[in-house]
Amino acid sequence: MNTDEPIWVQEWIGMPEFIQNEQKPYAKIILRVESESSLKELEKLLDQKFTQKTKSAWYPAKSHWGLENKKWKSNES
Repeated sequence: MNTDEPIWVQEWIGMPEFIQNEQKPYAKIILRVESESSLKELEKLLDQKFTQKTKSAWYPAKSHWGLENKKWKSNES
């Protein structure tokens, strides 16, 4: 064992490689919303939830973490 290696390196041996492909949009559009009522209307049109802090979104809606089709199941009772 090489003592210069971080501790996690030994645990990582034999693990499968993980590759996450970057999802590039077909188009990028900047929208400016004038009022809260306009934002609510946009939410209805796109069937998504937005706030004043929302910086970006995918259409159709897509999870930022790619977890929309993933489920975790515990073996514990």
